Amino acid sequence: MAFKIILLLVFAAITLGIGFYTKSHATNVNGFVLGGRTVGPWLTAFAYGTSYFSAVIFVGYAGQFGWRFGIASTWIGIGNAFIGCLLAWVILGRRTRVMTQHLNSATMPQFFEKRFDSKALKIASSIIVFVFLVPYTASLYNGLSRLFGMAFNIDYSICVIAMAILTCVYVIAGGYMATAMNDFFQGIIMLIGIVAVILAVLNGQGGFLEALKGLALVNDTAVSETPGVFASFFGPDPLGLLGVVILTSLGTWGLPQMVQKFYAIKSEKSISTGTVVSTFFAIVVAGGCYFLGGFGRLFSGQIDIKANGYDSVVPTMLSSLPDILIGVVVVLVLSASMSTLSSLVLTSSSTLTLDLIKDTMIKKMDEKKQLLWMRVLIVFFILVSVVLAIIQYRSNVTFIAQLMGISWGALAGAFLAPFLYGLYWKRTTKAAVWVSFIFGAGVMIVNMVAKEIFPPILQSPINAGAFAMIAGLILVPVVSLISPKPDKDSVNSKFKCFEEKVLVSKTRALDD
Repeated sequence: MAFKIILLLVFAAITLGIGFYTKSHATNVNGFVLGGRTVGPWLTAFAYGTSYFSAVIFVGYAGQFGWRFGIASTWIGIGNAFIGCLLAWVILGRRTRVMTQHLNSATMPQFFEKRFDSKALKIASSIIVFVFLVPYTASLYNGLSRLFGMAFNIDYSICVIAMAILTCVYVIAGGYMATAMNDFFQGIIMLIGIVAVILAVLNGQGGFLEALKGLALVNDTAVSETPGVFASFFGPDPLGLLGVVILTSLGTWGLPQMVQKFYAIKSEKSISTGTVVSTFFAIVVAGGCYFLGGFGRLFSGQIDIKANGYDSVVPTMLSSLPDILIGVVVVLVLSASMSTLSSLVLTSSSTLTLDLIKDTMIKKMDEKKQLLWMRVLIVFFILVSVVLAIIQYRSNVTFIAQLMGISWGALAGAFLAPFLYGLYWKRTTKAAVWVSFIFGAGVMIVNMVAKEIFPPILQSPINAGAFAMIAGLILVPVVSLISPKPDKDSVNSKFKCFEEKVLVSKTRALDD
């Protein structure tokens, strides 16, 4: 117990120290929101990866999908690495950085406003962010209750409040730079922790081959009649597995807190290094989490899914580990939760301040007031997340726990297609963006309140979110082609940033 407490205190001290160390970077809006667009490659890569993977992934999703799909759930982590990280950096990284700087936009709603000449789009997208991103923060605390109950004999509410205060202080102090540096520190913990935990759990089952053999002997006729299906390549439900891969991988392309990491890229080197580092990080962390969860059914004699839910799977797998490793796991989950929480509240507060309050509610808002509003809203958003998390824990309101899937589906369903086409295709129209906003958010709202009207396969929020994203990729070009063309001169002025000539050294390019 002493070791675990010391570990937490050291973690807290380093986290706060980074926050106050980076205070000088948060003296203006550009520095507070984007780190002055001077964030190096390693910090950017880790900021992207740690914002991507929270405790919801480690405890909730790894347990749930590992139980449903067996070892095949590892495909989710592989999809996260190669679609959610590698392709996202390759396709979105450079163009996002170039165009957002050219348009002088610091948030995704600002991009929509300036790319499509519509203040209404900025207001609508900021409302969508507020409605679906803020409640999502509450789900980040899920799983902490069981892990802290296993490691410490203290009330869950105290853990949540302590984590929230710690995150709040360092984000308010140093803004994006504090978040990025802490993400790097927390990311290292996540990398080391997940490898150590996987090795320890598999060792307790006699090693990888013995664990896989044991998994092949597990049968659940309610799921599949096929023997050994949980140790098979695609598991018992390949179509359901594909839906999870699409939502959790392609979804990052339309999430404001993820895309905003590209806004802060410092240089060309940051893109190439960030692509490799974030992909490696995802392979280890996401691949490792889902790989570990895939062996959950080996512990089925100790787990009552009906009574305790999927969140009990991973904690049960870890309960027999040595105290030192349990301490590492607690810090790992704290790191995963805090890194994502800091990214979410910074994105939410900057979006609400710059895109909804400034010029709309408060006409004259200087930089000092903007910073004050963002810091106040950070406190507000974290307070809301704490209240929702405690309500969910005390009254077992499962609806709050489901908000992550609904939020991802709504945000990515609304934003992914117009953002992607807006970066690459001059013909994209304002009408198409509106259709994507309404359709993506609408599908998830209807799924939330009246899912029975959907076909059975789309009643799951995950499959509905994947459907909304794919449909948006079809709707935007179709609506753009049948709606009036945008003004040619206006569009060309926005795309001229890609035509600017730059000189590079011969290490980057050869002579003709």
